[in-house]
Order: sequence, then structure tokens, then C-alpha cells
Amino acid sequence: MSASAVFILDMKGKVLISRNYKGDVDTTEIDHFLPLLMQQEEEGLTCPLLSRGKVHFLWIKHSNLYLVALTMKNSNASLVYSFLYKLVEVFTEYFKELEEESIQDNFVVVYELLDELMDFGFPQTTDSQILQEYITQEGNKLEVTKLRVPNTVTNAVSWRSEGIKYKKNEVFIDVIESVNLLVNANGNVLSSDIVGSVKLKVMLSGMPELRLGLNDRVLFGLTGRDKGKSVVMEDVKFHQCVRLSRFENDRTISFIPPDGDSELMSYRINAHVKPLIWIESVIEKFSHSRVEIMVKAKGQFKKQSVANSVQISVPVPSDVDSPRFKTSVGSAKYVPEKNVVIWTIKSFPGGKEFLMRAHFGLPSVDKDELEGRPPITVKFEIPYFTVSGIQVRYMKIIEKSGYQALPWVRYITQSGDYQLRTNS
Repeated sequence: MSASAVFILDMKGKVLISRNYKGDVDTTEIDHFLPLLMQQEEEGLTCPLLSRGKVHFLWIKHSNLYLVALTMKNSNASLVYSFLYKLVEVFTEYFKELEEESIQDNFVVVYELLDELMDFGFPQTTDSQILQEYITQEGNKLEVTKLRVPNTVTNAVSWRSEGIKYKKNEVFIDVIESVNLLVNANGNVLSSDIVGSVKLKVMLSGMPELRLGLNDRVLFGLTGRDKGKSVVMEDVKFHQCVRLSRFENDRTISFIPPDGDSELMSYRINAHVKPLIWIESVIEKFSHSRVEIMVKAKGQFKKQSVANSVQISVPVPSDVDSPRFKTSVGSAKYVPEKNVVIWTIKSFPGGKEFLMRAHFGLPSVDKDELEGRPPITVKFEIPYFTVSGIQVRYMKIIEKSGYQALPWVRYITQSGDYQLRTNS
């Protein structure tokens, strides 16, 4: 079972708009939501699911809004939360920003969307591209034009319209990997993993079927290939267009793609990752009058690769002043509201080493309390490089008209939660 009713509230708990799908829950029950939430917050026990008697409140917060689903049944909670986040995604597609003002300015469109997105408590058409074909923000045009519900709403392939035509048929595949890393003050890697996604930009005519081949270790095992250059993907999540039964049988990723931009799949790789950009820092205080910080950054990836838009955030004491910097490359600036120095390097080739020195004045009165030093954080992006070694082995495009199409593949590695602790 799913949701009985969906409410959108402001931060004071006032109902902005609601839709009662099943009529089995008294709509006045929503008045108890905010008091229950405030009671939990006071006790420090905030939970995404609140209950009062037989009524359950499943809620999320976005910007200055609460989106709340009510149910009296033993509902599939993960389905309800997925739907609430999908609501946020669809409304954001329509109104650019989802906040109290955008709901108040678009009541009619929001009601229409709530009607189409869910029926009798079950999610229906949730693809914003399809919804935009027959629910528009130009209300006056709705009265004049004779609306025809797109075939996609009743099709087996609800995420792609029929009759799409392009002069040039192409598919752009982006394999984007984010590196999460935590290194302790002694230089040991405490935790590391890779979170990846395969994104598509599809510019293909008709209703093509695509087959994507990756160097998946399970597939290599099934086909008896050498597992040397393969990867083990965990927590794999697919777009609804992928035929899951086919993937479970023979690990083939087969699908009819949505038109335009979409995320085909996401995955996680649990691997020991060597830090791609290594940071060493030394901080010296001189007789409570000044402090010097020396930071050395080294690119520990292939020499052929280059990291772009590198940002190294180095924490500094909260009471420093009079900053002076010297860098071997790039530029440094002091951000007092965050108590950090941000060292920006536009282009950082692999195997290179760079230095930054920062000089600060300190107040003559020393602070009594000891400040803990937050970790150094690093942001970067390395094009044409994957840290896991994942590869697109092939992309087959099959369409009944038999046209030739070009697949283009691009690899990008970027920083996720990338932190290096320092000695206090």
C-alpha cells in the first residue's frame, strides 16, 4: 500500500496545498504533525516517520517547505519517500526553485501535477518530460487548445515519446566518478570508496534499443574472460528504462533510452583508493605574534592527466589577521567567515608538486582554550580518467530503420567527500 494523502506545509505547519487520494484519513490529522515534530526535536530524536494513533506521517523537508504523506496502512515506506523526493524533482523542473512562493504562485499547476503523479495512493506518471507535454504553466492556452493525452502516458515505454527525429544521430556517455577519502594525521587512509554514475545525452530518432557493455567482473566471470581489468560494482541503481530481468540473467544493460539528458545508472565501488592529490601541511606559531602555514600539494595520478579547478581549503586559527601569501602556482585567499585559506590551482598536472606559504598576525593575548583543527578539504576534477578503471566496452544502437549512430564516451573523476586530517 502507499500514501492516503499528500500535504505541502510551510515552516509554521500551515497547509499550502494538499491532495486526499483515498479518503480514509481525516485531513485534520495534519494539524498534529508540527507539534509532534517539535516535541521530537526538543528530545533530540528527530525521525523521518512520526505516528499518532493509527496515523503515520512520512515527511521530508525541502527549502522552507515540509512535504508530508499520511497513511493508516502498513505502507511501503521506501516507495513513499521515493515519491516525495520525485515530487521535489518534478516541481523543481517546473518552477526552477521549489519554495513557499513558487507553490502559492502556481496552485493550479500544482493541483494538476498532484492529480497526475499519484492515483488512489499509487505513483503514476512521474517523468517531468512527459508531464510537460500536457500540463503547462500557460493556463490560458489550456482553454483554447484541444488537448490530446500523449501516447507515452499509456505506452509500455512511458519515458520516451514516439516520432522523435534528429538529422544527426548521436549518444554522449559520461562516466563520472566521485572519490570519497578520509586520511588521518599520520597519512593512513581510514576510509575510501568511489561513487559513480553513467549519464547519457541521447539524440536518436525513433525508438532505438541500446545495449551497453562495461568491464563488469561478474559478467567476465559468466563468460569466462580474464578478470584482470574488471571492476566489482555494488549498490547498482538503474533508470526505469533498463530491463532488470535481462541484467539479472546475463548482466546485459539493455534499454530504450529517454530522449535528451538522463542518468542511466549509479554504482559504488568499495576500493582502497590512493590519494590522487596528497597534501602535507606544517603550522608554526612564533611567540604569540604570528603564525606561518606551509602546504605542499602533490599530484599522485598519471603524468598524462591534468586536474582542473583544484581548490585546497586549509583551516586557520579563528583569531588571525594581516594575511600574506606566497604560492608556486595559482592564487590563495583568506576567507575569514569560514576560518580557511583557499588555494586555487587552475591546472594541476599529474606527478607535479606545488607549495603555498601563508603568514598571519596573531593577537598579543593568547587564547586560553585549545582549538581543534578541522581537516583540509580538496576539490578537483580530472577529465579522461577513471580511478576505478571502469570502461565502456561497447554501445550497440539498434533501430528498425537501420540508421548509423555515433556513441561518444567521456570519463571524469572528481572529488567527493575528500578530507585529510592534520595534527592539532
